[in-house]
Amino acid sequence: MIPKFLKKHFWDVDISKVDKKKNAQFVIERILDYGDKKEVEWMKKNYDLDQIKNVVRNSRRLSLRSANYWAVIFDLKRDEVLYLKRYYQKKPNLIWKY
Repeated sequence: MIPKFLKKHFWDVDISKVDKKKNAQFVIERILDYGDKKEVEWMKKNYDLDQIKNVVRNSRRLSLRSANYWAVIFDLKRDEVLYLKRYYQKKPNLIWKY
């Protein structure tokens, strides 16, 4: 069961149908992207650190800003984080076409 104080992060789904074990990745992603200190503390109490780090490493839904922030917080290298790895491997287009 997801606590009511997290409801604001699940605006697009019926929160009563979100199972914190079955939908762990989804719940963790939402908290990593939108959560405040209280919500992150709840996440840390309900999911183990390896599971949270694994979401940071493999998520395709986290924003670039969140992926970068949590990689720094959890001391993960950029090449370990799927989203950062893809983003930073892109070669910039140095020629501006107008």
